[in-house]
Amino acid sequence: MHKTGDHTVESVGMNSNVMAPQVKICGLTRKDEAVACAALGADAIGFVFYAKSPRVVTLEQARHISAELPAKIFRIGVFVDESVEDIMKTAQSAGLHGVQLHGREPPQTVEALKDEGLMVLKALFVSREPYYFEAYNYPEVAFLVESGVGPLPGGNARAWDFSRLQGFAKRYPLILAGGLSIHNIIEAIKQSQPSAVDISSSVELSPGRKDLNRVKSIIQVVQRMRTTQSKRRIFNADS
Repeated sequence: MHKTGDHTVESVGMNSNVMAPQVKICGLTRKDEAVACAALGADAIGFVFYAKSPRVVTLEQARHISAELPAKIFRIGVFVDESVEDIMKTAQSAGLHGVQLHGREPPQTVEALKDEGLMVLKALFVSREPYYFEAYNYPEVAFLVESGVGPLPGGNARAWDFSRLQGFAKRYPLILAGGLSIHNIIEAIKQSQPSAVDISSSVELSPGRKDLNRVKSIIQVVQRMRTTQSKRRIFNADS
């Protein structure tokens, strides 16, 4: 058992009441790489529908990739300040299980998408609005939290002080994101105790192209971790 401050991370097999954080690999643009990420142990695959992102996919691309993924793998679409109507059209056409709202979407948008039966992940930020400490304003969903520094709505491959989130995961389902790599993910998980982690740029050959060796390595590291909050499964087929 390893302790960091008030947080506890246990080794594999030591306690059946704790589990490894789940893993979402985001920014997939190729069918073969998405299928390989699923085979390597990813729980969820993310498709970016934000036009200014270097990882943007077309509806046709996402549909073809989604159709080849195992049923247990969650398909998540990333949107930035789109209308509920447009998000729903894309989600239905691409076969998405859920949506990640990565802009300044109000609580009403979150509620409307939940009412349509979609899993909703709402992005919150440490350095800009909507701030992570404003989570109480939103309906009951999982929150993806990252720094919010950089030119694009996403993490911009920038690591940050993950200890800022100490205690957040005790109140809300947390997906940790932003600059996570093989070099910092152990400490990041120890400090924030997330239910899941979101990985993108650190496992890329170029934007939208994944290095499967890096994907394998980081998933293996995460799967060896145990946190008390990982019992709260975000990507759960029974939920």
